Amino acid sequence: MPTAIDVVTGYLRAFSGNDPDDIASFVSDSFRNEHLSELGSGCTGRTEYRRRLPGFLASFRDRSYTVEDIVEQVRESSTDVVVRYRLRATYADGPVADAPIDIPGVMWFSVHDDRISTRVDVWDSLTFLRQTGQAPGA
Repeated sequence: MPTAIDVVTGYLRAFSGNDPDDIASFVSDSFRNEHLSELGSGCTGRTEYRRRLPGFLASFRDRSYTVEDIVEQVRESSTDVVVRYRLRATYADGPVADAPIDIPGVMWFSVHDDRISTRVDVWDSLTFLRQTGQAPGA
């Protein structure tokens, strides 16, 4: 049986591929995807999450998540996993053609029955805007 950390790191590794079904296989039917960054957009349900994945994969090419820190906390009905990460990718949709991005962030996952039931993502929106030519640099 995989640990909650195995589930979360497998999910993050799946983003290196281009298979929305593989990524969505890590989340529960009632998955809640929450973004706390101003530019993020959340959703509820595996079906809706899966529907959105092809757009994300097309916009953020050659993507990879690097885990910088990971912490696990076992709770009564689930296990929480907190990941400090860096998302590296080539952003295809901005004013700068094929802008390389390197964005820090933190995700908080709740894992229940070997599936991710909740993901709360906080990432650096200003750094993203600067790296994609949508905001002046520092």
